[in-house]
Amino acid sequence: MANKEASVAELTEKFQSSAAVLLTEYRGLTVAQLKELRKNLSANATYAVVKNTLTKIAAGKAGIAGLDDQLAGPSAIAFVHGDAVSAAKAMRDFAKANPLLVVKGGYFDGKVLSADEVKKLADLETREVLLAKFAGAAKASLFGAAYLFNAPLSKAVRTVDALRAKQESAN
Repeated sequence: MANKEASVAELTEKFQSSAAVLLTEYRGLTVAQLKELRKNLSANATYAVVKNTLTKIAAGKAGIAGLDDQLAGPSAIAFVHGDAVSAAKAMRDFAKANPLLVVKGGYFDGKVLSADEVKKLADLETREVLLAKFAGAAKASLFGAAYLFNAPLSKAVRTVDALRAKQESAN
């Protein structure tokens, strides 16, 4: 009994400290495949096989409702502590190579996600890519602004040079 309570407390803490949660069914995957999946997710998430009943209790204690339908069959959860998009991409890519891994859904930003919504999350650009695109756009805007500010100055210099040349040729 104390062991179950400790498990529920640990799962509750993981739910509360995670940026997102991705639920999967791992039936038929080998230990080596699960190890590979854990390695693929390690930068952004921890992946753990869970007991459905204890997970339902822990999710409830963490204030997460709506996962009960997804917690059926052999379940494992990726507790995302980094970029949720990167974790969803890693999960999707692994599932493509290993069709026995089934993404059942998840929880992100206060909302329960269906399997299709997790796939849409995986299709988004990662945070780093979005930041790089923003930086590129900002740099282009700054370059344009600098050119705009320098244009009247260079035009004035060319005009003064032309007047000086005209004056010298007149003398």
